[in-house]
Order: sequence, then C-alpha cells, then structure tokens
Amino acid sequence: KVSRCLHLCFSLNLTLIYLIFSSSTAPPTVRIIHSGHACNVEEERYTERVYTIREGETLELACLVSGHPRPQIRWTKTAGSASDRFQDSSVFNETLRITRIQRLQGGRYYCKAENGLGSPAIKSIRVDVYYLDDPIVTVHQSIGEAKEQFYYERTVFLRCMANSNPPVRYSWRRGQEFLSQGSDKGVEIYEPFFTQGETKILKLKNLRPQDYANYSCIASVRNVCGITNKNVLFKLSNKTASPTIKLLVEDPIVVNPGQTVTLVCVTSGGDPTPTLTWVHSADELPKKSVLNGGTLTLPAISIEEAGVYSCVASNNVGNPAKKSTTIVVRGLKKGRFWITPDPYHNDDNIQIGREVKISCQVEATPPEELLFSWLKNGRPLRSSERMVITHTDPEVQPGTTNLDIIDLKFTDFGTYTCVAVLKNGGIPEISIDVNISSTTVPPELTVPRDKSPLVVQEGDTVELQCLVSGKPKPIILWSRADKEVPMPDGGLQTESYDGALRIVNVSREMTGTYRCATSQYNGFNVKPREALVELTVQYPPAVEPLFTEIRQGLGRAFTLNCRMLRAHPSKVLKYEWKLGTRLLTIGQLDQRDETDYHVRALNREGYGEYTCEVTNEAGAGACRFLVTGRAYAPEFYYDTYSALWQNRPRVYGFKLQWTQQNPLSVDRIVAYRLGIKQVKIPMEGAIAKGELITHNLTELIKPEAYLVRLTPITRFGEGDSTDRTIRYSGERKSFSCSFEDEAVCMFTQDKRDDFDWTRHSAATRDTKYTPNTGPSSDRVGSKQGFYMYIETSRPRLEGEKARLLTPTFNVAPKSPYGTVTSSPTYCFGFYYHMYGKHIGALNAYLRQKGQSGADSSVWTLVGNQGDRWKQAKVNIHPTASFQLVLEGIRGPGIEGDIAIDDVTIEEGECKDPPHNSKCFFWGGGGGGGMTYTSTRTNQSGRGLPYNVRLYHSSSGTINQGLNLVLLTLTV
Repeated sequence: KVSRCLHLCFSLNLTLIYLIFSSSTAPPTVRIIHSGHACNVEEERYTERVYTIREGETLELACLVSGHPRPQIRWTKTAGSASDRFQDSSVFNETLRITRIQRLQGGRYYCKAENGLGSPAIKSIRVDVYYLDDPIVTVHQSIGEAKEQFYYERTVFLRCMANSNPPVRYSWRRGQEFLSQGSDKGVEIYEPFFTQGETKILKLKNLRPQDYANYSCIASVRNVCGITNKNVLFKLSNKTASPTIKLLVEDPIVVNPGQTVTLVCVTSGGDPTPTLTWVHSADELPKKSVLNGGTLTLPAISIEEAGVYSCVASNNVGNPAKKSTTIVVRGLKKGRFWITPDPYHNDDNIQIGREVKISCQVEATPPEELLFSWLKNGRPLRSSERMVITHTDPEVQPGTTNLDIIDLKFTDFGTYTCVAVLKNGGIPEISIDVNISSTTVPPELTVPRDKSPLVVQEGDTVELQCLVSGKPKPIILWSRADKEVPMPDGGLQTESYDGALRIVNVSREMTGTYRCATSQYNGFNVKPREALVELTVQYPPAVEPLFTEIRQGLGRAFTLNCRMLRAHPSKVLKYEWKLGTRLLTIGQLDQRDETDYHVRALNREGYGEYTCEVTNEAGAGACRFLVTGRAYAPEFYYDTYSALWQNRPRVYGFKLQWTQQNPLSVDRIVAYRLGIKQVKIPMEGAIAKGELITHNLTELIKPEAYLVRLTPITRFGEGDSTDRTIRYSGERKSFSCSFEDEAVCMFTQDKRDDFDWTRHSAATRDTKYTPNTGPSSDRVGSKQGFYMYIETSRPRLEGEKARLLTPTFNVAPKSPYGTVTSSPTYCFGFYYHMYGKHIGALNAYLRQKGQSGADSSVWTLVGNQGDRWKQAKVNIHPTASFQLVLEGIRGPGIEGDIAIDDVTIEEGECKDPPHNSKCFFWGGGGGGGMTYTSTRTNQSGRGLPYNVRLYHSSSGTINQGLNLVLLTLTV
C-alpha cells in the first residue's frame, strides 16, 4: 500500500531524538564518534575535540550522518595546522581506520558530508599520538683553571634527552639515591633555556670521589595512555673519556674498477667502549657493501662508488670522533676533439702555409696520472719547431693536449691520433683520430626547401632536417628558438649525429621555431653555424560538451548547444547536426564559435543520440547529446522511524520509503517496479519534488537480508534503478550509553534541580578529590573510561538533588500503521556506584509525554553499597513518548559521591535481572506499588520528605497475594 508524506513528519527514533522534517529532503548533519583504543577524548578550550591515542594502537573514527538524499562522506587530513583546506589524500568511507598508528599520522582529521543541499557539513577532531622513546644520556666535561690558585676544576655535565608526546619529565638517580636540586651541594640540576622541558642536565661541580657512580635518568610521561617510564643507566668513573680512533688505511686509496676495497677502523680510546659506524659522503653506503664492526668491505668497486668514506665513533661522551679517507677509482671517459683554423685570418678554411691546431680532451681519474701521446699515420709524433705539442694542467681543467702545426705543408696532410692513458696502466686507453687534408673544410648548415615550414597533423611522426656539410661533420645541437621552452623530450637541448630531429606523436604544444646549430666538439672550433625550422601542428577542433544526457518528456521544447574551444587552422570551420545517421542541418562557423539546434516539440522519433561535428583540415570534433525519456533513479530514505516491525514469529516487515530524483524532468511516473518480488506499484497523479513515498514490504523471512531494486516507469519505459539492502536487525531494539562521547548520548540536565551531574574519568580526576568515596575507574575497570557522577563536596547541602534526563524515546508500534496495539515493555538498566559513609539516595523515574503529573518512580536505592559497581534492571511500560530521569540526592556529608555508567534501554522484558538488596524497588511502568509520603524536620529546621514503600523481596514486583514483605524507609 502506498501513502504520501506531504505533511510535517515528527520522528522520534527509538535510540535518540532525531529530526523534525518540513520536507523529506534535508541538508547533511554530521558528528564524529570514536572507538578503538583511545586514551582520552576531551574538549580543548571549547573549540576543538582532541582524541588521544598511544602510538601503535588502532585509530577508529566513525562519521555519523543524516540527511536526504543520502550524503556522501569524505575523510581528509591536514598536517595539524588550523587550516580548513582539504588535501588530495582522502578516504570515502563512514569509518576511518588506521592500524598501528604512528606519530607522524597525528593531526586534524575532517569528516565532510554533502548531498547537494545547502553547505557541506564538516566536523573535525584532532588526533594526538602519544609516545615515549628511550632516553639518551650524553656526557661533557670542562676543565678550567681557578683564579689565583694552582689547581684545575673539573666539571662534568650529564644531559638526558628523550623524544616524547606529551612533554617528558626527567628525574635523576645516583645509585639508589634520587637527586634533587639542593640535596647535594656538589650537584646542580637544571634545564637550559633554549630546550626547556626537552632535556635535563645534571651538573657535577669540581668532581669528587663519591661522584664516580652509576647514574640513572628516568623519563616519564606520567603513565598517560599506559606508557610506562623509561630509564637509561650511565656509569661515570675516572676512566670515562670521549672516543678516539685510528684508520688502518692510506689516504687516498687509488684502485682500479672491479677491485675489492677493505677499510679498517679501530678504537684507540674511550670509555664506555665506542660504537663504530661508516658513512659515505652524503649518501648511503653501497648496497653490496659488507660492514663488520669497524671493517667496511666494498667488493668489485665501481666508479660511481668512489668518494669520501668516514668512520665515526660515539660513546655519548664528548663529541663523536671522525676520520675519513678518499677512495679514487681510476678511469678515462669523454674523449673529444676540435680543429682550430689560423686565428690570424678571417676565413675558417685550412690552407697551405697557415697555422692549424688540433685539440684533444679526456677526463681522467686521478687527473695527475693522465698521459697523452700523438701519432701521425700510426707513427709516434714528437714535438718540434713546426709540430708543437702542449698539455694543459689536468688539475685545473679536464686534461687537454694541443698539436699546433705551424706553416702547414702538403706533406703534413694525414691522420693524426691523440692517445690518452693512465700512468700506471690497468685502464684501457682512449684514442681519437683526426684527418687533416685538402678536403677538411668547416661545416655549413642548410635546411631543405620542403622541410621548412613543416605542416603536420597532430599525432603524426615528423622529422626536422638540417643538412650539414664539411669534414669532419660535427654533432648537431637542436633547441627551441625560445631557449626557455623545452624540447619534446623535456630537455633544453638534443644532440643529433646526422642532423635530423625525429618527433613521435607530435602534439599541438610542439608548434614553433626550432634551431639547429653545429657543436664545437668533433668538428671545427669556429663560430657555430645555425639554421631555423618552422613547425606547424594542425589539430581538429576541440569542442564541448563531449557528451551530455538530456532527459525530456514528450511535447517539450529544448535547445542543444555545441561550442568550439580551439582548432588549427581555425578558419573555414563547418558543422553538421545529425540524429543517429539522419542529417538535420549543415552550416559554417564564420564569426561565431558555437552552433545551436532547436527542438520545438519532442516526439517519439526525436529520442536518440544527436551529434554535432565541427570540422577543419585536420579532422573533426564532435558534441554528442543523448536525448531520452528515462526517469531518474529514486533515492531511498534512510531515516525512517521504526522501519522494521514483526507481528509473526518467522516473518518481519519493512517500511520502505523513497523520494524521486527530478520527477518533473520527464513524463509522469505511472508506476514503480519493485525487484524484490517483481511487484508493480501504481502511482496516481504527479509526484512532487521531495515527496516521500512509502511502501510496506511484508512476509520477509527472518533473519534473511534482501536486495531491493526500485525502478520508475513512465510511458517512455523503465528508468534508472537504485538498490538497497534490507537486513533483519533482530527483535530487540536497544539504546546504550557509556558516556565516552562528550555529547553524553544526548542526555540533558534537568533545569529545575539543585545542581548537575558531571562527566568524569579516573584518569583526569583532580588530585584533591575527596577520598573514601566515588569510583576509581569506569564500570569496565578502565581509568580512562568515563561515567557520570554527582560531586557532593561543598557548597552542596544535604538533600539537594541532581537530575539527569535521557533522550526522549517514542513507543515503537508493532503495527506498520503507527498505532500502539498494547502497552509495550522495555527493560531499563544501568550500573551504579554508591560508596561512602555519607551516601544519600539514587532514584529512577519514568516521565511520559502528555502526563502533566509527577514523574513515576520505578527504582530507588539508599545508603553505602560498597566500593564496587553494581547493576540495576527494571521493566517499564510506557504508553507514550517517554524519558527516564536519574536523580541523585546529596547525603549528610562530603563522602557521598554517586556514579552511574552503561545505561541501556531494550525492547522487551528484562532477562536475568541482577540479585538485589532489600533496598531495591522494582515497580511497574506506571510506578505501581504502595507509597506513603510524609516529612520530617532536620536540625536546621528544613523539611525533608521520606517514603515508606512495600517491596517484594525476590521477584521485584508487588504481589498482594504474598505474605513475605520488607519495609524500607527512604530518607
């Protein structure tokens, strides 16, 4: 059966008061709750929630949202700053879970919920990760000459440091004796100003024999999150000294590639015994290196592994000792040459009678071992008056040798070879051949006529060509004419040995001017020759939208728009509109960059895919529009009150509710197809936007879950479907609260009482708390857990009352039509702690909507019950929306704190009620039982009420047919 919720819906959930709807749509609301291993959750200056967790535990935060349509949830994190900027890293899930959380994962976490209505709902919580690292003690000493006396004063400083959160507190112990400022005239304890709170220094002035002892530094974070203290022991003796080391190797060490190098470092002093480590320049040690104590072995060393290796010794006394050696791996690389014509002539040609210089350059390691020699036509060449051989200083620049041929003759033509070797051998030589002849001419660059300008299509492979002549032919360097624009490979310059630059899959960004130039090396040392090549990349029009779905009802008018964004060439652009393969219209874009197609009245033949193609020489770009009459998907409503019900033992029912997304955009929805049983749900009249539709599902088998698929139907046909899983949640609906969240499960304080209940935990209890009263932990034994209690210290007076009200609950109907067929039964339970010689009373009342009279008493207890938590349970029978009131009454003194924890309300009779003392009163939901009320006057003259009640001693309910009763006086 289908009904429409067009009126105001006032919904009270069984578990909490939730929402008042003026429409089924609602913007998102969000709150963050926690689980996992929190140490504490508290408000910090009323501006921020702080969640404290121990490093290595599991962080679990749940984001509870409401709103319709169903909001999307996104978790994001900032690095602990106050910024509300969301970072890219995020988690789309209701629960954020981080296992084995690390200190760097602390910070502010945001939960963002949005459903397109109003502004997104955002809540944040700061996660504070607590940790304590092992402390480290470092020792320093100073020896100063005292004025006018002939002795030296030796002062020792012991500094203790540990990384922690929260800040660490330090204490010192000498042997078994705790040291404090002023306890020993020869000892001072202080914190340096610039590291206050992060280190603690123990100063031993003018060292005495009794100062040689074992010193312990204890680091503590006061056991927060259960983090225990950590300590470190240091033995101070007359042998205590900073480290000294020796390197049993030469410096530098010169080796060939492939050799194994062993570096040995030994300690020559220091107490305690120093620890030795090796480091390589600023990098890590090579992966194949082997470290054994102070010995470092580098097998098959390579040129890349050369550098400075340092041995570092540390024993936390004084400064670490460090000694280094340099490993030099011999090698030759980068051989190149160039020819320099006679500098005293204007042309660059090589001619008889002029001077010519051949230069050869090689990089050598070590540079001082580099040796050059020259050959002519394979025979050794020595320096002479006309053949002058010179060498540059290899320590100043890469090793270079020059051969100056003065007054070039015909007999000087030939092949000259430059040979580079290392003095001690073992490394292959490098030889470079240079031919000097009548055909040796400077280079020239030209661009073929058909190679500039080049016009290509985007995506093609293109080759830019510069023809180089001359002998020898130099390397060609390609770059963009605009030197700041990178080449296609990302660099600023590209080398080519044949003068060609090949670009694969050319893109429009590569359009521009390219420069080719001769390189100085492997050619003539003359002014570079240059040439320019123009490249134009054509590409088809880019258009928008690429694809759009348009949903329209029959008989309606609409317009399709296709816009050209860019194209090359951008002139002579043509367009064609098609429906399927049928041509609708053609035209040309002259001054405009867009085209429209108008449909005056949509008919059935007008449904389909419309295409607008905009073309130029390079190709076409297409806008596509899918015009359909399909209805949008419905959106399930998840905030239905009492959606599940059961009226037979083996089956249950479910109230399914939804709204229709954009119902007016297409033809009227005539029905819905329900996929669970292939039921067709007819609809009468048009559906309004935001209208809440209800359908009751019956005969669902317990405890099966069902996938429900809902599909709207119009005269066009079936629309988009949406799915939802319905799960059987059990027969007993329940509410529970352990007061761990600072919102205290929406409990409220009664404004008409004398004072308030307080949320508290033993971990945050004031050191000045009243002894011999109140709990030392929450109900499960955790000192970090929270509970509610009444503080009976001054200025509280005897008889004053504090009342705590639960949220308002609605009576859940057994019928799907909202009527209460009989008075339902709920089990109200809680744990209480009533310890102290001045305990007053703890009462529970039932408050029902529409009953203006006094609250109905359902449970009461008086006096000291011992230092332990106990459980109370009582059946209640409300007939309307109701609240439970927990009332604490102050006794005659300050040792009268009363606490409650783990409050529950479950549908159905109480199962296995706890054994109760004679002071329990188990009343019916209406407050049944016999009560006699009177007053007495205390010493101050104030009238106090007291009740005399008749209790049944075993079953907890009044039974007039039994003779065994107990009489209890409650004051």
